[in-house]
Amino acid sequence: MGRKKVVKRIYKTRRWEKKRAWILKRDGYKCRHSKRYGRTVPADTVHHIYPVEQYPELAFVNWNLISLSAGVHNKMHDRMTGETTELGKQWQERRRTEFERWVKEKEKKEC
Repeated sequence: MGRKKVVKRIYKTRRWEKKRAWILKRDGYKCRHSKRYGRTVPADTVHHIYPVEQYPELAFVNWNLISLSAGVHNKMHDRMTGETTELGKQWQERRRTEFERWVKEKEKKEC
């Protein structure tokens, strides 16, 4: 099965529905990016900081998920190319420690 089909299937699962609801509640139903700038904007989207298309193993990992408004979420991805934008890369940099820890744990398991 292709990666895009796997990704689409993730979003249709009960597990994703529950995780999405949990993340929105954790973040107070507020956009985490807007909050950084002192703005209170409702969140309606849960964003994968490290894209699920590239890292499906991180699809349900709490540190990889943040609540965003739809407008901010659209700024995280170039919708024409599918690439992560500079704003998206900034969030990846903020989670670099967690990501590197995950990579090391993954490498240990593969040995």
